[in-house]
Amino acid sequence: MSVALWTYRAATRLLEPLAPRLLDGRARRGKEDAARVDERLGAASAARPEGDLVWLHGVSVGETLSLLPLVDRLRRERPDLTVLVTSGTVTSAQLLARRLPAAVIHQYAPVDGPQATAAFLDHWRPTLGVMVESELWPNLLLAAQARGVKLALVSARITQKTADGWARFPAAARKVLAAFDRVLPQDDASAERLAALGARVDGRANLKLAGEAPPHDPAAFTAMSAAVGDRPVIVAASTHEGEEAAIVRTLDRLTGRVCLILVPRHPERGPGVAAALEAEGWRLAVRSRGQRLDGGTDLYLADTLGEMGLFLRLADVVVMGGSFHAAVGQPPVGGHNPLEPARLGKPAFTGPDMTNWAAVTEMLTAGGGLRVVETPDALPEAIGPLLTDPAAAKRMGEAGRRTATEVGAVVDQVTAALGPLLPARTKR
Repeated sequence: MSVALWTYRAATRLLEPLAPRLLDGRARRGKEDAARVDERLGAASAARPEGDLVWLHGVSVGETLSLLPLVDRLRRERPDLTVLVTSGTVTSAQLLARRLPAAVIHQYAPVDGPQATAAFLDHWRPTLGVMVESELWPNLLLAAQARGVKLALVSARITQKTADGWARFPAAARKVLAAFDRVLPQDDASAERLAALGARVDGRANLKLAGEAPPHDPAAFTAMSAAVGDRPVIVAASTHEGEEAAIVRTLDRLTGRVCLILVPRHPERGPGVAAALEAEGWRLAVRSRGQRLDGGTDLYLADTLGEMGLFLRLADVVVMGGSFHAAVGQPPVGGHNPLEPARLGKPAFTGPDMTNWAAVTEMLTAGGGLRVVETPDALPEAIGPLLTDPAAAKRMGEAGRRTATEVGAVVDQVTAALGPLLPARTKR
């Protein structure tokens, strides 16, 4: 074992007794689920069914939602398997509670301490573990490998900064990456960085390219659509701090009456967003307060969880948040999934920071379904013509839908790559 890995494992062993106290503190701040905090220590809150079990892991909302098409495929093609999905955030767990099939188990992922990871693996005894994006936890991965668990890193993404950090400990990087039986990076840059660190790279795959449009409540859609009437609707989706106020101010310059719906990426920010807008003199309705969108509502704050599909369907035009950090003086986010509006045939605009979605952004812009603007101030000039020319808006939306359809076959690719790692079929 490399010196770096030995030091890491020794340090985590010494610090692990502090984990319960730290987790309790996070729970008091709403960053952990107080009722399930023991899961983070490896203590399962559900029984393990008999038979083979496949474990899928994504840390947060985007990663875990990208797993849903793979979950559906596994349930359809391998009903003999139990599927366990783990995640690391409260928001992701809340979304998965709504979206996962009843037979699929969700647990919080254990912290990367030797005892917590051992307890987790000893209880669940997975045959295959599939990590999404950048989950390189040494204790968890090496303990799984030692127990004979097959491992895959799918949609793997590693930034140059992270790669440089791992490169300072080359023996440790090789050891951790060697635990994976399959590594499928999501882009060429990540593939090159992972290969340089010692990973055996097997093609490319990005699960975030897969999937269907987010679900919605048809009755709620009918009611809200009637309330909006013939006003154009602009949805600012997955917004972050500073973006809501900037978008509201600039879109106020549009001629004609529009309905602007703000959907913060983190709904718990809703009260703060509402207070900031009200302090600037804006009048708005807030969904978490029980206030309804009606014919008099021009600004609506949709600060609830799991309703993105509803609001995207109401939209005539979508503005993707998490992409204007420089213009609003906030840390970079890297953008959010522009395929969500594209799958619904909605024309979409985004800011320049789409680092996490560079390849998708390039495909959608080349196909004509997405436009990048440098600042929120550029939005009225870009959006205005579409609001007065529905045919042009429809053409742009359909261009996005075509591109989304073309790139959506990645689940077939991932399933084929995982096939040899799955256990033989058994009767249940």
